[in-house]
Amino acid sequence: MNRKTDYVYKHFKTLKDKTLENALAHHIHQHFPRIGGPRIRTLCAQMVLEVVAAHLRPRAHVRHGQVLWLAYSVDDPPRRNKRTADSEMVPVLLDLSTAADIDARLARESPRQRRCAKVVRLCHQAFEQGGLLSNCDLSELLGIDDGSVAGLLADHEKRTGKVVPRRATVHDVGSGQTHKLIICRKRYLEGKPPEQVARETYHTLEAVDRYLGAYDRVRHCRQEGLSPEAIAYTLDHSRALIDQYLAIDDELEHDDA
Repeated sequence: MNRKTDYVYKHFKTLKDKTLENALAHHIHQHFPRIGGPRIRTLCAQMVLEVVAAHLRPRAHVRHGQVLWLAYSVDDPPRRNKRTADSEMVPVLLDLSTAADIDARLARESPRQRRCAKVVRLCHQAFEQGGLLSNCDLSELLGIDDGSVAGLLADHEKRTGKVVPRRATVHDVGSGQTHKLIICRKRYLEGKPPEQVARETYHTLEAVDRYLGAYDRVRHCRQEGLSPEAIAYTLDHSRALIDQYLAIDDELEHDDA
Protein backbone atom coordinates (compact mmCIF):
# COMPACT_ATOMS: atom_id res chain seq x y z
CA MET A 1 0.00 0.00 0.00
CA ASN A 2 1.41 3.37 -1.01
CA ARG A 3 1.88 5.93 1.73
CA LYS A 4 0.42 9.35 1.18
CA THR A 5 3.12 11.89 0.40
CA ASP A 6 3.71 14.44 3.15
CA TYR A 7 4.14 17.55 1.05
CA VAL A 8 4.74 19.82 4.04
CA TYR A 9 7.68 17.66 5.14
CA LYS A 10 8.93 17.32 1.59
CA HIS A 11 8.87 21.05 0.87
CA PHE A 12 10.04 22.47 4.17
CA LYS A 13 12.58 19.93 5.46
CA THR A 14 15.23 21.48 3.23
CA LEU A 15 15.14 24.65 5.33
CA LYS A 16 16.94 22.72 8.08
CA ASP A 17 19.92 22.33 5.75
CA LYS A 18 20.40 26.08 5.42
CA THR A 19 23.13 26.31 8.04
CA LEU A 20 26.53 27.97 8.30
CA GLU A 21 28.05 24.53 8.84
CA ASN A 22 26.70 23.26 5.51
CA ALA A 23 27.72 26.47 3.76
CA LEU A 24 31.29 25.99 5.00
CA ALA A 25 31.28 22.32 3.99
CA HIS A 26 30.11 23.29 0.49
CA HIS A 27 32.79 26.00 0.26
CA ILE A 28 35.46 23.49 1.30
CA HIS A 29 34.21 21.04 -1.34
CA GLN A 30 34.39 23.72 -4.04
CA HIS A 31 37.94 24.82 -3.28
CA PHE A 32 39.39 21.55 -1.98
CA PRO A 33 37.53 18.81 -3.90
CA ARG A 34 40.04 16.12 -2.94
CA ILE A 35 39.86 16.68 0.80
CA GLY A 36 37.29 13.92 1.30
CA GLY A 37 33.63 13.00 1.26
CA PRO A 38 30.65 14.65 2.96
CA ARG A 39 31.56 13.40 6.45
CA ILE A 40 35.11 14.80 6.23
CA ARG A 41 33.86 18.12 4.86
CA THR A 42 31.27 18.38 7.62
CA LEU A 43 33.93 17.60 10.24
CA CYS A 44 36.19 20.31 8.80
CA ALA A 45 33.33 22.80 8.89
CA GLN A 46 32.60 21.93 12.52
CA MET A 47 36.26 22.45 13.46
CA VAL A 48 36.26 25.86 11.77
CA LEU A 49 33.14 26.87 13.67
CA GLU A 50 34.68 25.73 16.96
CA VAL A 51 37.71 27.98 16.37
CA VAL A 52 35.50 30.93 15.41
CA ALA A 53 33.28 30.45 18.47
CA ALA A 54 36.31 30.33 20.77
CA HIS A 55 37.57 33.65 19.41
CA LEU A 56 34.33 35.56 19.82
CA ARG A 57 32.66 36.97 22.89
CA PRO A 58 29.06 38.25 22.97
CA ARG A 59 28.90 41.95 23.70
CA ALA A 60 26.98 41.23 26.90
CA HIS A 61 29.99 39.24 28.20
CA VAL A 62 32.53 42.03 27.66
CA ARG A 63 32.43 44.81 30.24
CA HIS A 64 33.65 48.37 29.98
CA GLY A 65 37.43 48.43 30.28
CA GLN A 66 37.93 44.88 29.04
CA VAL A 67 39.65 43.73 25.87
CA LEU A 68 39.75 40.39 24.01
CA TRP A 69 43.32 39.35 23.16
CA LEU A 70 45.01 36.32 21.62
CA ALA A 71 47.65 34.85 23.93
CA TYR A 72 50.10 31.99 23.45
CA SER A 73 48.74 28.72 24.80
CA VAL A 74 50.40 27.52 28.00
CA ASP A 75 50.34 23.98 26.58
CA ASP A 76 52.13 24.85 23.32
CA PRO A 77 55.76 25.75 24.09
CA PRO A 78 58.01 27.13 21.37
CA ARG A 79 60.59 25.14 19.48
CA ARG A 80 63.33 25.94 17.02
CA ASN A 81 62.08 27.69 13.84
CA LYS A 82 58.47 27.61 15.07
CA ARG A 83 56.55 30.66 13.91
CA THR A 84 53.82 32.46 15.80
CA ALA A 85 51.47 31.54 12.94
CA ASP A 86 52.12 27.88 13.76
CA SER A 87 51.53 28.31 17.50
CA GLU A 88 48.31 27.55 19.33
CA MET A 89 46.55 30.70 20.48
CA VAL A 90 44.07 31.15 23.30
CA PRO A 91 41.57 34.05 23.39
CA VAL A 92 41.70 35.72 26.80
CA LEU A 93 39.54 38.47 28.28
CA LEU A 94 41.67 41.08 30.05
CA ASP A 95 40.81 43.96 32.38
CA LEU A 96 42.65 46.78 30.64
CA SER A 97 41.17 49.43 32.92
CA THR A 98 39.62 48.89 36.35
CA ALA A 99 38.32 50.94 39.25
CA ALA A 100 41.56 50.13 41.09
CA ASP A 101 43.51 51.75 38.24
CA ILE A 102 41.48 54.93 38.59
CA ASP A 103 41.90 54.89 42.38
CA ALA A 104 45.66 54.57 41.95
CA ARG A 105 45.68 57.57 39.63
CA LEU A 106 43.59 59.62 42.07
CA ALA A 107 45.95 58.62 44.89
CA ARG A 108 48.80 60.17 42.86
CA GLU A 109 50.71 56.91 42.48
CA SER A 110 53.58 57.24 40.04
CA PRO A 111 53.05 56.16 36.41
CA ARG A 112 55.63 53.41 36.94
CA GLN A 113 53.72 51.97 39.91
CA ARG A 114 50.44 52.03 38.00
CA ARG A 115 51.94 50.41 34.92
CA CYS A 116 53.60 47.72 36.99
CA ALA A 117 50.34 46.83 38.73
CA LYS A 118 48.55 46.65 35.40
CA VAL A 119 51.24 44.52 33.73
CA VAL A 120 51.25 42.01 36.59
CA ARG A 121 47.43 41.83 36.60
CA LEU A 122 47.21 41.23 32.85
CA CYS A 123 49.81 38.43 33.01
CA HIS A 124 47.98 36.64 35.80
CA GLN A 125 44.59 37.03 34.13
CA ALA A 126 45.91 35.55 30.87
CA PHE A 127 47.59 32.67 32.70
CA GLU A 128 44.39 31.83 34.61
CA GLN A 129 42.66 31.46 31.22
CA GLY A 130 45.36 29.17 29.83
CA GLY A 131 47.29 31.85 27.95
CA LEU A 132 50.65 33.63 28.16
CA LEU A 133 51.41 37.20 27.19
CA SER A 134 54.75 38.25 25.74
CA ASN A 135 56.47 41.55 26.41
CA CYS A 136 55.40 42.64 22.93
CA ASP A 137 51.75 41.85 23.76
CA LEU A 138 51.97 43.97 26.90
CA SER A 139 53.78 46.72 25.02
CA GLU A 140 50.96 46.96 22.49
CA LEU A 141 48.22 46.77 25.12
CA LEU A 142 49.71 49.54 27.27
CA GLY A 143 51.25 51.72 24.57
CA ILE A 144 54.80 51.55 25.97
CA ASP A 145 57.95 49.99 24.52
CA ASP A 146 58.78 46.37 25.28
CA GLY A 147 62.01 47.33 27.03
CA SER A 148 59.98 49.25 29.61
CA VAL A 149 57.74 46.22 30.11
CA ALA A 150 60.78 43.99 30.68
CA GLY A 151 62.20 46.47 33.19
CA LEU A 152 58.91 46.72 35.11
CA LEU A 153 58.58 42.95 35.39
CA ALA A 154 62.24 42.40 36.31
CA ASP A 155 62.05 45.01 39.09
CA HIS A 156 58.78 43.57 40.39
CA GLU A 157 60.11 40.01 40.48
CA LYS A 158 63.34 41.05 42.17
CA ARG A 159 61.49 43.17 44.74
CA THR A 160 58.82 40.59 45.60
CA GLY A 161 60.67 37.34 44.91
CA LYS A 162 57.68 36.12 42.90
CA VAL A 163 57.77 35.14 39.24
CA VAL A 164 55.09 36.66 37.02
CA PRO A 165 53.62 34.04 34.63
CA ARG A 166 54.39 35.24 31.14
CA ARG A 167 55.80 33.65 28.02
CA ALA A 168 59.44 34.51 28.74
CA THR A 169 59.39 32.62 32.05
CA VAL A 170 56.84 29.83 31.62
CA HIS A 171 58.07 28.87 28.13
CA ASP A 172 61.69 29.68 29.00
CA VAL A 173 62.38 32.12 26.17
CA GLY A 174 64.52 35.20 26.59
CA SER A 175 67.76 35.80 28.43
CA GLY A 176 66.66 37.45 31.67
CA GLN A 177 68.28 36.24 34.87
CA THR A 178 65.56 37.31 37.35
CA HIS A 179 63.63 34.05 37.33
CA LYS A 180 66.87 32.07 37.55
CA LEU A 181 67.81 34.06 40.65
CA ILE A 182 64.39 33.49 42.24
CA ILE A 183 64.58 29.74 41.55
CA CYS A 184 68.07 29.45 43.05
CA ARG A 185 67.12 31.57 46.07
CA LYS A 186 64.04 29.48 46.81
CA ARG A 187 66.09 26.29 46.59
CA TYR A 188 69.32 27.21 48.37
CA LEU A 189 68.34 30.01 50.76
CA GLU A 190 64.74 29.06 51.55
CA GLY A 191 65.40 25.32 51.38
CA LYS A 192 62.33 24.50 49.31
CA PRO A 193 62.26 21.25 47.31
CA PRO A 194 62.43 21.53 43.51
CA GLU A 195 58.79 20.44 43.13
CA GLN A 196 57.60 23.34 45.25
CA VAL A 197 59.94 25.75 43.51
CA ALA A 198 58.49 24.67 40.16
CA ARG A 199 54.93 25.33 41.34
CA GLU A 200 55.73 28.72 42.83
CA THR A 201 57.63 29.94 39.77
CA TYR A 202 55.29 28.56 37.06
CA HIS A 203 58.10 26.39 35.65
CA THR A 204 58.26 22.72 34.84
CA LEU A 205 60.29 20.53 37.16
CA GLU A 206 62.65 19.80 34.26
CA ALA A 207 63.33 23.52 33.77
CA VAL A 208 63.96 24.03 37.50
CA ASP A 209 66.37 21.08 37.58
CA ARG A 210 68.17 22.48 34.54
CA TYR A 211 68.66 25.90 36.14
CA LEU A 212 69.78 24.44 39.46
CA GLY A 213 72.16 22.03 37.74
CA ALA A 214 73.71 24.81 35.66
CA TYR A 215 74.15 26.98 38.75
CA ASP A 216 75.78 24.10 40.67
CA ARG A 217 78.26 23.47 37.85
CA VAL A 218 79.18 27.13 37.46
CA ARG A 219 79.62 27.53 41.22
CA HIS A 220 81.81 24.41 41.41
CA CYS A 221 84.02 25.67 38.60
CA ARG A 222 84.34 29.03 40.33
CA GLN A 223 85.38 27.35 43.59
CA GLU A 224 88.01 25.44 41.63
CA GLY A 225 89.49 28.76 40.59
CA LEU A 226 88.46 28.82 36.94
CA SER A 227 88.04 32.17 35.21
CA PRO A 228 84.69 33.08 33.59
CA GLU A 229 86.20 32.39 30.17
CA ALA A 230 87.42 28.97 31.29
CA ILE A 231 84.04 28.15 32.85
CA ALA A 232 82.27 29.06 29.61
CA TYR A 233 84.66 26.86 27.63
CA THR A 234 84.45 23.96 30.08
CA LEU A 235 80.64 23.93 30.31
CA ASP A 236 80.11 24.86 26.64
CA HIS A 237 77.96 27.86 27.56
CA SER A 238 78.04 31.45 26.38
CA ARG A 239 80.02 33.95 28.42
CA ALA A 240 76.81 35.96 28.96
CA LEU A 241 75.08 32.96 30.56
CA ILE A 242 78.08 32.27 32.79
CA ASP A 243 78.09 35.91 33.90
CA GLN A 244 74.42 35.57 34.84
CA TYR A 245 75.08 32.58 37.09
CA LEU A 246 78.15 34.23 38.61
CA ALA A 247 76.04 37.29 39.44
CA ILE A 248 73.42 35.00 40.98
CA ASP A 249 76.11 33.32 43.08
CA ASP A 250 77.34 36.74 44.27
CA GLU A 251 73.84 37.78 45.26
CA LEU A 252 73.07 34.53 47.06
CA GLU A 253 76.34 34.75 48.98
CA HIS A 254 75.51 38.32 49.97
CA ASP A 255 71.97 37.43 51.07
CA ASP A 256 73.19 34.40 52.99
CA ALA A 257 75.77 36.51 54.79
